[in-house]
Amino acid sequence: MRIEAVVTSEDWKTFIRLPEKIYKEFPNYVFPLEIALKDQLDNTKNPFFEHAEMAAFLAYSDDKAVGRILVVIDAAHCKLHQEKAAFWGYFESHNRQEVAHALLERGEQWALARGMTVFRGPIQLSTNNECGLLVEGFDDTPTPMMTYNPPYYENLILSSGFTKAKDLYAWEVHKEFRFSDRLTSHAKKTIKDEGIRFRAINMKNYEQEVDRLLEIYNDAWEQNWGFVPMTETEFRHTAKDLKLVLNPNLLFIAEVKGEPAAFSLALPDFNRALKGNTSGRPSLWGWLRLLWALKGPGKYTLGRCRIVTLGIKQKFRNLGLGPLLYASYHKIGPKLGYPIGECSWILEDNLAMNRALSDMGAKKTKVYRVFEKSLTC
Repeated sequence: MRIEAVVTSEDWKTFIRLPEKIYKEFPNYVFPLEIALKDQLDNTKNPFFEHAEMAAFLAYSDDKAVGRILVVIDAAHCKLHQEKAAFWGYFESHNRQEVAHALLERGEQWALARGMTVFRGPIQLSTNNECGLLVEGFDDTPTPMMTYNPPYYENLILSSGFTKAKDLYAWEVHKEFRFSDRLTSHAKKTIKDEGIRFRAINMKNYEQEVDRLLEIYNDAWEQNWGFVPMTETEFRHTAKDLKLVLNPNLLFIAEVKGEPAAFSLALPDFNRALKGNTSGRPSLWGWLRLLWALKGPGKYTLGRCRIVTLGIKQKFRNLGLGPLLYASYHKIGPKLGYPIGECSWILEDNLAMNRALSDMGAKKTKVYRVFEKSLTC
C-alpha cells in the first residue's frame, strides 16, 4: 500500500469518485453532485482558499484507490482562535485499519511540517461546511450539507489515536407538534411588546438582503466553537450557489423595530430526489427529477426541509427569537409540503438551543462527532 498526493486532474477525478467504490452496500448514502464538489475544492474559484491552504492524498493498494483524505490549514481560524490547528475531511476508506491509519498519519505529517499542533476532523474545509462523523442515525438519508458514512469509520478513527472533541446534534420536528398555551401566549406578547416582525427574503432585492444576512451571520456566531467569520467574498459566493436551490419562503428575517436582528435558512431536502443515484453524475432522468423537485409544479413534495442555520445578533439574544423562528417554520412548512423539519447541526453544549428544541417536542435523531489529536514532533 502507498499514499500519493493528489496533483493531476486525473488524481482529482479519482479522489472525487472514490465513494462510488465504498458505498455500494449503503443505500442511505447520497452522492454529492460532482459539479458542486469540484467547485468547492477548486482553489482558484473557492474564495475560502484566499486565506487557507490544502493538500489531498489517496491511498492505493495493488494500484487501486482504497481511501482518501484532504487536509486544510485555515490562517483565519488559527488567528481568531489562537491555535495551530489543521482540519481533515473528505475522509473515505475501505474497512481496513491500515488504510485509515496511513491516510491520517500522512495528513498529520503534512500538518506537523507546517507547525500545527492540533489535528481535528472530519471537517470539510471549515465549520461553515459539512462537519462531523455520523455516529448515530444510520437508518436515514442525510439532509443537504450533512454527512453520512459507514458505521465502521468511528472505530478506524479511534484506533488511529483520536479522541472526541465535540458532538453535533440533529433534531427533527413534525407537523403534529403543538406549542403549549403558555409558550404561545408568551410568544404573542413578546412579538407585540418588542415590535418583532418576521418576513421572508425579498428575492427582487437579493443583493441587499444578502448584505443584511452577512451582518447578522458574522455577529451571531462570533463566539461559537470553531466558527470563523466568512469574508464578504465567501458569503456572496455561497449566497450565489444557494440561490439555485433556495425556496424564498423558507428564509426568514426577524426584525426588531425595523432593525434586522436574526435570520434562519431552511433548504428543501433535495437529497431525497438524489437518492438512488450511483454516482455524483445523475442521468438525464436524475437531473430532471431534481429540477422537478426544486423548481417544477411538484416542488413542494420532498416532505422534509433542513433548517441549516439560525443566527441571532448578540444584543437581541434575550428576546427568545430562536424558538419564534422555529415556530415560523412549524406554521408555514407543512403548508408548503414540508411536514418534517430537521434542525441541524446544534452543538452539544449549546444548552439553551437544545433545551428549547426539546421543550418544543423535537426528537434528537442523529449525532455527529468531531475528533481531534495533539500533534508532537
